[in-house]
Amino acid sequence: MQFLKMMFTWWNTQTLGTWLHTFTRGNLIGSDKQGNMYYEDKSGRSINGKPRRWVVYNGDVEATRVPAEWHGWLHYTVDVPPHVEATTKRKWFKPHQINMTGTLEAHAPKGAEDASRYREGYDAWRPE
Repeated sequence: MQFLKMMFTWWNTQTLGTWLHTFTRGNLIGSDKQGNMYYEDKSGRSINGKPRRWVVYNGDVEATRVPAEWHGWLHYTVDVPPHVEATTKRKWFKPHQINMTGTLEAHAPKGAEDASRYREGYDAWRPE
């Protein structure tokens, strides 16, 4: 079943093409707390003189699952991966969390649970 997901979908896991590319050309650089694996091209192929970098997600393919430290490395903001040289943690930094939109844990502003009372007596327009 996992093989079929790799063949036909990209949102569940890496595709077969990504797996083959990673297996043949990827050099594992490190991983984060969520289990995402970060790779760099070992074959010398480059973009603007820099080796290609990519992430293989552990689970859902969701860009907000990449922590800020690894995001900086992926986009060439920093040259050293975060597991080699730790970034300075400030006391006001919050722990990384993925985008919760569309889930039960999504942010709801104060009073959002009371919004239903404003809809009393409201009739949606229906075409005739």
